[in-house]
Amino acid sequence: MSQNLQQKFNQEIVPALKVKLGYKNLMQVPRVKKVVINVGTGKFGREPQFLEMVEKNLAKITGQKPVRTKSKKSISNFKVREGMEIGVMVTLRGKRMFHFLEKLLKVTFPRVRDFRGLSGNGFDKQGNYAIGFKEQVAFPEITAVEADKLHGLQVVVQTSARNQAEGKELLTQLGFPFVK
Repeated sequence: MSQNLQQKFNQEIVPALKVKLGYKNLMQVPRVKKVVINVGTGKFGREPQFLEMVEKNLAKITGQKPVRTKSKKSISNFKVREGMEIGVMVTLRGKRMFHFLEKLLKVTFPRVRDFRGLSGNGFDKQGNYAIGFKEQVAFPEITAVEADKLHGLQVVVQTSARNQAEGKELLTQLGFPFVK
């Protein structure tokens, strides 16, 4: 019987990280807190049907209803006014988060064209990791036929790690394919 990523995390990865990072308590081990999937609409921001299409795509990919994001400031160079809808995002936690991560590792990365592994440069100082996709077609729920306009998306994996090294070790144990 194959075990899912959440069971593997709790049964194998947490004890391994506890030993490797030298923690005395299981609660000190870094964990994945949440995954945020974000799409900025860019030049298509004025088209309401584009926003609806992006919302449908994100709902298919994540299984959760996305939230539209609004601009906080007016920026004349980008032709953006305060309160304008400029993006769509979804925050995943718990079972949905682990399901999404498992699908990302086992299905989506192998479908990305010319994929040779993830760069280690996507970490911030707290050990969170950001991945950018140039087009939504890499996800199995979106077919090339129904994707009339391609859009990129950003996936941010937020961890409870204290630094980059802990965050990278956690994601490596989870199975993220980092370039050596």
